[in-house]
Amino acid sequence: MDFKDEIKQIADKIEMQKDQIQTEEATKNAFILPFIKALGYDIFNPFEVIPEYVCDIGTKKGEKIDYAILKENKPIILIECKHWKSELNLYESQLLRYFHVSKAKFGILTSGIIYRFYTDLKEPNKMDEKPFFEINLTDIRENQIEELKKFHKSYFDIDNILSTASELQYTNELKNMIHNEIINPSEPMVRLLAKNIYSKPLTSKIIEQFTELVKKSVNSVISDIITERLKTVLIKEKEAETDKKKEEKDNIIKDDGINTTIEEIEAFYIVKAIVSKRVALSRITYKDTKSYFVIMLDDKIQKPICRLEIGKNTIILKTFDEDKYGKRHKLNSLEQIYDYSKRLLDTVDKYESSNNKK
Repeated sequence: MDFKDEIKQIADKIEMQKDQIQTEEATKNAFILPFIKALGYDIFNPFEVIPEYVCDIGTKKGEKIDYAILKENKPIILIECKHWKSELNLYESQLLRYFHVSKAKFGILTSGIIYRFYTDLKEPNKMDEKPFFEINLTDIRENQIEELKKFHKSYFDIDNILSTASELQYTNELKNMIHNEIINPSEPMVRLLAKNIYSKPLTSKIIEQFTELVKKSVNSVISDIITERLKTVLIKEKEAETDKKKEEKDNIIKDDGINTTIEEIEAFYIVKAIVSKRVALSRITYKDTKSYFVIMLDDKIQKPICRLEIGKNTIILKTFDEDKYGKRHKLNSLEQIYDYSKRLLDTVDKYESSNNKK
């Protein structure tokens, strides 16, 4: 199972079990330990994962964080766990204190569903107030899985993670700002836009009017973008459907309405069994047409061993041992082909004799 599947499996487990998880300890056992394991760490190896890791703060002894992930006997990730229903904002300061006295470069605050990743981008050894990366396992996106994968034991590289952490943090903050501006445009934003199209003084009343105009314009632009994307998707789907229909049509033309039946294949194997006494099985082939099914030698239509016309209530076998135009025989069942074994063998012998003379 690859990493993405493991994470999705945990997400499915959360959806099924969360209502039965009543305590923080149960949250750790059901959701968080499987997550650490999915990151490639041995949760039973004290050289990799230590539960209740001691983080003494000044004179305050015995302070412990839920888990520490180690590399070369040094902590690299601290994990503070809460019950899955907990509001994580209430516990950021707790993780910050542990982070400050530890040598770990990353801290995770989690409810088992939401994971917030922190580091010290702004000031060394002091955890940033805002996480540089946050995921919700029940609503995780493909690009987030790729970022999360960087914390996997097999790919863990501090420099690599830090090189993108700053970008992730600023990107998230910008996304939040843009989202807020779209929902409720701020006055500075409205002024910035309005002054480019309105030459008169921007009074409070004008700002109020433009605020509504900006809202409508933003919604209109978003609607246009969505419409264009939907059009693109629909066009691609239509093109794919057209290609599929063309392919089906080509197949119909190619097949020419021919459907080789089970009975015809069964007859083919009966004939193969009979004439295999004379020639190699690989030399016996067949060709299906709309009106008949012919079994040949060496894949040559000029060397028919027999022909079959199998209808709903009739079976006609045509042999070519005596008459080059063939002789028709009405059968009651396919097994009756065996009654004409000598004729089929004589036909093959005739072709082989002709080959030897050449």
